[in-house]
Amino acid sequence: QVRLVESGGGLVQPGGSLRLSCATSRVIFSINAMAWYRQAPGKERELVARIFTGGGTYYADSVKGRFTISRDNAKNTVYLQMNSLKPEDTAVYYCNTYPYGLYWGQGTQVTVSS
Repeated sequence: QVRLVESGGGLVQPGGSLRLSCATSRVIFSINAMAWYRQAPGKERELVARIFTGGGTYYADSVKGRFTISRDNAKNTVYLQMNSLKPEDTAVYYCNTYPYGLYWGQGTQVTVSS
């Protein structure tokens, strides 16, 4: 069974910061690029950031310069540091492989509001 467990979401004011975590399995983590996706109400799921096995990264234009994706190989965990948060960042955030697999976790809710 695929392990994808997101955590770290919550309510934050505009301009604030959050760090999301994604715990996954050793096999999945070792051989795949990992990514964060998000889905806001009434909108399609979109790719936010990805990190490749070689360490290279990619960010959507909407989050570039504000979000940072990283990984801890010893813990099989992927992180998303989110700074300068905006109301339009409000969404459920999911982690998965890139390209994404068939299984999705429950995600973690991020709400940016004053």
